[in-house]
Amino acid sequence: MEHQHLANAGQENYTPAPGEDFSKENPSFMKRYAYAIKAVIIGVLVLLLLIPTAMIMGLISEREQRSNEATAEISSKWGDAQTLTGPIIIIPYVDTPGHRAYALFLPDKLNVNGELLPEMRHRGIYETVVYSSHLQISGNFAPLVTDIPDDKLLVNEAVIAVGLSDMRGISNQPNMQFNGKDYLFSPGVTIQSVFNNGMQTRIPLTKTDSGWMAGSFSINLDLRGSGQMHFSPVGKTTQVNINSNWPNPQFDGQFLPVKSDITSRGFTAAWQVSHLNRNFPQTMTTKDEVNLRNYDFGIKLFLPVDGYQQSTRAVKYAILIIGLSFLVFYFIELLKRLYVHPLQYILIGFALVLFYTLLIALAEQLNFGLAYLVASGMTIVLVTAYTAGIFGNFRVGAGIGGVLVALYGAIYVILRAEDLSLLMGSLGLFIILAIVMYFSRKIKWKELKGQI
Repeated sequence: MEHQHLANAGQENYTPAPGEDFSKENPSFMKRYAYAIKAVIIGVLVLLLLIPTAMIMGLISEREQRSNEATAEISSKWGDAQTLTGPIIIIPYVDTPGHRAYALFLPDKLNVNGELLPEMRHRGIYETVVYSSHLQISGNFAPLVTDIPDDKLLVNEAVIAVGLSDMRGISNQPNMQFNGKDYLFSPGVTIQSVFNNGMQTRIPLTKTDSGWMAGSFSINLDLRGSGQMHFSPVGKTTQVNINSNWPNPQFDGQFLPVKSDITSRGFTAAWQVSHLNRNFPQTMTTKDEVNLRNYDFGIKLFLPVDGYQQSTRAVKYAILIIGLSFLVFYFIELLKRLYVHPLQYILIGFALVLFYTLLIALAEQLNFGLAYLVASGMTIVLVTAYTAGIFGNFRVGAGIGGVLVALYGAIYVILRAEDLSLLMGSLGLFIILAIVMYFSRKIKWKELKGQI
């Protein structure tokens, strides 16, 4: 106790030498935890920079809407997506006194052989794919058998009708051969509950022992449309064969082709659908309320690069790019004992965010791959030069540039590998975390705590 008292007394009478600073012995809270506070500030900056990335998502939606409007404008003048339904025979009958209903008879065999001739159309910077088609539609109707009494059937008003999604796409005067005779179609259909749009022509029917005799038909139809073409399997057996010079088809609808061949020069595809594959009969009436369009199938003329979709996916990785870039800067601060001001972090963050607006703007003018290369190259050069200026060390700047090259390259690979994007992204994050953990071992955290 006496020794302790003497020591304390000695300290009380001690006079510090000129220039000696006791603050080094007892640093303030801010100095003791400066690096931890800096880490929190960096984390907050990363979260704040997600606000402009969310605004960029809105920009992408706006530009995509304009693209859709341009596509709709082109389609309105050329022809919308087309669906061919039919032909079918429609016979009116007297359901109740003063009220008509209609009997519908579907073909026994329906064959469609066609050629699609796509081409690109532009409206300003936007483009869409349209097509012309030459369709040869043939088949036959089995004898028409129905429970409706003959005296109620208005056979003299029987028509063959063909449903089309957009009548504006018809580019020839379609004619039909029915039992060896020529018939011209007229626009409009008897009953819009079956077809919203279409064409029809009167046909003669004769009575036989097996029913009302219909016969075979053949139709040549030139049809224009946009984006896609579908067919309704109304035949007891429906066969569709399509060939085209478009190298990127997407087979769509309720049935896939039984045979297809896709090359860089185009594609061929063949469908075969039985009446057992769908849930409506060959003979029905309008009282059955059957939708013949429920089992449509066909082709979408897929555009290989959708810049807006790819840009949207790229923005979703913004937090990864910004967060990892800031983490690299923070580690450089700790390992090299250098200093980066929060304002400089903000400027670097803005440069990383600006990459996405550059990407969107360039993707509207170039293909997505080239746009990504140019936008990422500009961003990497800017951040590398700025980093070299901050630290006064070109090697450090080049190291940051190398990290960004790896990050942007990895993101691009993930974007292109749509089916494997989740797997590749997860593996990439695991590898990055392992690298960060490895380098964090070299930081002498206890020394930093003692100094701060």
